[in-house]
Amino acid sequence: MPGKLRQLIHLNKRLCCVLSILLILTVSFLANRIFYSIKSGEAGVLWKRFSGTQIDYIYPEGLQVIFPWDELFIYNIRIQEISPEINVLTKTGLQVNLFLSIRYAPKHQLLGLLHKYVGPDYANKVIVPEIEAVLREIIGTMASEQIYTTGRTVIIEAINEAIEQVAQRYIHVDDVLIKRIELPESVAKAIQYKIEQKHLVEAHTFLIEKEKKEAQRKVIEGKGIRDQLKIIAQSLPDGNILKWRGIQATEKIASSNNSKVIIVGNSEKDLPIIVNTENKSK
Repeated sequence: MPGKLRQLIHLNKRLCCVLSILLILTVSFLANRIFYSIKSGEAGVLWKRFSGTQIDYIYPEGLQVIFPWDELFIYNIRIQEISPEINVLTKTGLQVNLFLSIRYAPKHQLLGLLHKYVGPDYANKVIVPEIEAVLREIIGTMASEQIYTTGRTVIIEAINEAIEQVAQRYIHVDDVLIKRIELPESVAKAIQYKIEQKHLVEAHTFLIEKEKKEAQRKVIEGKGIRDQLKIIAQSLPDGNILKWRGIQATEKIASSNNSKVIIVGNSEKDLPIIVNTENKSK
């Protein structure tokens, strides 16, 4: 009896060793389906084979262990950027190339719904098509010149409307920038020439208005001087304005710090002569 017991224990040990080796091999073989490492700036969504996508729990950063028949999808939840090039037509049929920069991120708490209804490639499935559709609609009503000059503001407003639509798809769009707008080269040159000529006309008009205002100012100034001299002449004996001007100039020069000699004329009608004696070589 003891011999049979020892034999049974020996067989059980061998069986346990075999089962342990098989378990280790199985775990090693399925390790990439059991152990998931979620890095910084990432989050996970679990898909269960028997119940589907788990939308009520988002797996955080760190090591996560799941059953091998399930699958964990890892998403980048940081702000990301894509730079699509969108080709649209104006109302006259000319092609316009728009180069955009779109910054976006998935809404963390709604990541399960995003995975279930949209999927990992949500940027190309939702963001770009939604913005492209809005741009096609708005630019299709604009002329080429309008796009080149004042159309940028209208386009940005349309993009903001598209962002609101995207937000309903579990995605947060941080910003959309228009990096460059390209028109056909011949059209762009024609528009630039037209704009330059418009600016030249505006500059010429401005100069004409400036000269008109300067002429008006001189007329007003001349009338003021005329009226001033008329009043002065009426208050002076015999209306001798020239003598009065000479007296003013004499007083002004005499009050300066420079050395000078003033020679007064012999008669009442003579004006004084002022000689500056300051050494100019100093």
